[in-house]
Amino acid sequence: MPDRKLQIVESLSQIAQAEWDSLAGNNPTLSHAFLDSLHSSGCASAATGWAPRYLTLWQGEQLRGAMPLYVKSHSYGEFVFDWAWAEAYARHGLRYYPKLLGAVPFTPCSGTRLLARDATDRVLLLRAALDMAQDSDVSSLHILFPGESEALLMQDAGMMLRTTIQFHWNNAGYASFTDYLATMSHDKRKKIRQERRRVADAGIGFEQRVGSDIGEPDWDFFMSCYHRTYREHGSTPYLNRAFFNALARRMPENLLLVIAYREGKPIASALNLFNADTFYGRYWGAQEFHSGLHFETCYYQALEFCIARKIGIFEGGAQGAHKLARGLLPVKTWSAHWLKEPAFANAVEDYLSRESGSIETRLDELQESSPFKGE
Repeated sequence: MPDRKLQIVESLSQIAQAEWDSLAGNNPTLSHAFLDSLHSSGCASAATGWAPRYLTLWQGEQLRGAMPLYVKSHSYGEFVFDWAWAEAYARHGLRYYPKLLGAVPFTPCSGTRLLARDATDRVLLLRAALDMAQDSDVSSLHILFPGESEALLMQDAGMMLRTTIQFHWNNAGYASFTDYLATMSHDKRKKIRQERRRVADAGIGFEQRVGSDIGEPDWDFFMSCYHRTYREHGSTPYLNRAFFNALARRMPENLLLVIAYREGKPIASALNLFNADTFYGRYWGAQEFHSGLHFETCYYQALEFCIARKIGIFEGGAQGAHKLARGLLPVKTWSAHWLKEPAFANAVEDYLSRESGSIETRLDELQESSPFKGE
């Protein structure tokens, strides 16, 4: 449109926080503070293979739309796996990297990826992103975890859709955790009570700390847990202390830290993001193993918090069918993909068609295993 101007920015410091957040709404993972903290801390930067190329749409001095975009030199930290596609390119002597990615780094939370004031601006952003991919040296464009309506818009624009499964919990207005348990089948209810009892019998108690109640010693302990978890899996943490310090300073109202104690000593922790509507389970680690400790720290404490605050949705994160038995039900999540090389685009389209059938079958199987009465 003649009165709109597109601009690529490489740092959110070039955009006023209030302008950005007026588009991002109340989703903490899309907030100026969260994204800018990823960049300013060096976690998501050109040096780590996440070169920001934010697509912005302006009308005069007003920010009308924005899209978090990155030029990626690898596929780490995405939670939608395309390593096989990259290997296929390499076998045929083609470059898969760099690629263009629309996503929140290291974060499988769903949300809008076309931040815009109206439908027209949303379409303009998407067309601009596709033009950007077509006209640059990237192999492809990938947009991860958009909402379903945005995913369908991307499909209409010529992108291929891919579905995955996550596990989310919905608050039916429960008055208490006991009230919530009463909706579950006898076997599932009994198992959860046994898990919680084992943790309590081990002498483990919990504290929930929000925002400014999280002190420096708490952050020190959380970081030790976070690093330990990655070491145990033989990998390097994506996020550093500077990032978490920035979150504590810039968006404390969106942070919940759960700390587990035994004999007065902290032994495990889980850091979560939340707003008035949605709770996002994110990072966890423990210094000791105890049966049921993970479920209590990451799920049952989170559910109690959501019930107390009347938060409607708990996004439990990627993967983990074990979440189903705790009441987090399977939901489809989306990603959209465009590949410049026609032969590979056709091959991927065929693969996604077959994969989609497997996902639907798996979704049906999981839904038949609902832990709730009469489902």
